[in-house]
Amino acid sequence: MSHDHGHAHIDPKSGDRRVSIAIWANALLTVAQIVGGILSGSLALIADALHNFSDMASLVIAFAARKIARRPADERMTFGYGRIEIVAALINYTTLILVGFYLIYEGGMRMIDPPQVAGWTVVILGGVALVVDTLTALLTYSMQKGSVNIRALFLHNLADALASVAVIVGGALIILYDMRWVDPAITIGIALYILYLALTEIGGPIRTLMLGSPPDIDNDAVVAAMRGIDGVADIHHAHFWQMEEHAAALDTHVVVEVNAWDRLEDIKHAIKRALESEFGITHSTLEFERQDRAHQSASLYGHGGKEDAD
Repeated sequence: MSHDHGHAHIDPKSGDRRVSIAIWANALLTVAQIVGGILSGSLALIADALHNFSDMASLVIAFAARKIARRPADERMTFGYGRIEIVAALINYTTLILVGFYLIYEGGMRMIDPPQVAGWTVVILGGVALVVDTLTALLTYSMQKGSVNIRALFLHNLADALASVAVIVGGALIILYDMRWVDPAITIGIALYILYLALTEIGGPIRTLMLGSPPDIDNDAVVAAMRGIDGVADIHHAHFWQMEEHAAALDTHVVVEVNAWDRLEDIKHAIKRALESEFGITHSTLEFERQDRAHQSASLYGHGGKEDAD
């Protein structure tokens, strides 16, 4: 059973440059919205500026995580720093959820008492925001295919771009028909969409941090393949997890037939070769037991004893 583990890769320096451009663009947009909100007396623009500031914070978190993830392993982090990108994704998705609920609250309050809004200011700055959000989404689009960290960032900015379109439409309706209720109504709709995106994506980072099994690997098929190797009598205490987003790992006990015990190294290499070539599992820790000394009651996915490193 073969699995495709290929992902689009971008030169790290090029990727960092893209994220840096997005950070500066969002920083300038935040300043412009705050100034525009103060000059026009629009609380909506200031609120959107604060929302945009959270986007900039998400960009900074993602950028820092990319840098840290490339640090080599050391005595404090013997597996390396790659999982920091999973943590960054979780932070960004959590931020999205909080922003979504905040926008629903604000939209509800403004539906009750719609404030006076400077329509032209909203339309102009909404247009500027749309350009910046679209630019940021385009800069991170190809990068998000291979990184849960950048995907969280991309979805954040995609939601913002859609929000900017809605803001422009809302501003136009205010100018033409004085429909002030449209602004909070659109806000609530955007918030619901943001919550949908975040809640459907946040499970991935949580699963990885909880040491859940890799979602694209069939555990039973892996165990069956190992059991099919000549000299292997059984497999038990198999633990599948992810070291990083695209690095699957396996710890397991291998029961070896008594008459094959002298071929232990060959069996070990055969198992590792099958795990990497057929399932993309590049890190495996195998503990070997002779069949006549193995625990008969051992379970397939149960808790094992202390694992021996290769």
